Amino acid sequence: MARRVRPVLLVLSATLCLEGCGFFGRAERPVWRAQAENACFARRLVMPSDFIVPAPEIDGPGICGMTRPLKVSALANGAIAVDKALTIDCPMIPALEAWLNDIVEPDAQARFGQRVATVNVFGAYSCRSVDNIEGARLSEHAFGNAVDVAGFTLADGRAIDFVHDWKKTDGLEGAFLHEAHAGACRYFTTVLAPGADVFHYNHIHLDLANHGSTNTGPRRICKPTPAPNLLPAPAAPDGLPPAPNIDEPLDIAHLSAPGPDAASPNVSRGPGEGPDAALPPAPIGETNPSPPVLPAGAAPSVDMEPTSTLGDHDN
Repeated sequence: MARRVRPVLLVLSATLCLEGCGFFGRAERPVWRAQAENACFARRLVMPSDFIVPAPEIDGPGICGMTRPLKVSALANGAIAVDKALTIDCPMIPALEAWLNDIVEPDAQARFGQRVATVNVFGAYSCRSVDNIEGARLSEHAFGNAVDVAGFTLADGRAIDFVHDWKKTDGLEGAFLHEAHAGACRYFTTVLAPGADVFHYNHIHLDLANHGSTNTGPRRICKPTPAPNLLPAPAAPDGLPPAPNIDEPLDIAHLSAPGPDAASPNVSRGPGEGPDAALPPAPIGETNPSPPVLPAGAAPSVDMEPTSTLGDHDN
């Protein structure tokens, strides 16, 4: 009798162990993310307003989400609009505002005699993996810790965007966008602009990922590398040995579901219009995001065509 019961007990025991692993082994969101959110509020870096509204906690699926998300419709106390509301974490807001106030707005005034009225964005929070690849690590978008900026609209209605103006080497628009890109590298830990890879041909990705530290401060990834004259002098070394120079998989654009003709690989499109093949399903996150997708005929590889008026120095 005991011999008959034993296999059943073994199966039951194995089942309980598996269930226990699923219960007790549930992945947890890295602690530093909630700590960064709480510190941002504790330091009063962000205050709720008509333009920055607290939203309910986002907990999942998986470890996606934020403990204290914010819905943002404008920045700089309402002076600079966002063309679609963004769900982001607290630390992203002062970083965005510092970048706009210190870099983007003064340069717009100097070059065009106009203030920046609107930041045009593709999206922010989205529970998805890097590159939308199944099994890849989660994107910073999955924690509301990233924003994809497509361009800017000035007070006179002039639109300046990365897809059309980044390569204008003889115009004010291209110089303005390159200045904005280089300036972003002071405030964000990951900055990916056209030329970083083919996925970023039409926007600039900004996030506050934790890449670790170096002996001159937080590790920052800024691609393509701006001209030296556009970057600030490096911080003084802290006396410790330099950290190893490592690289890692980086984020791509906020992809959306393909349009009705996306599955047809031979559809003729203008520059910057639509994909040449079907994209992954729409991720969970911002509703109706504009689709920053591959240009027709492009493969998911490094864009070897020079895209920078300053030269692309990436390895």
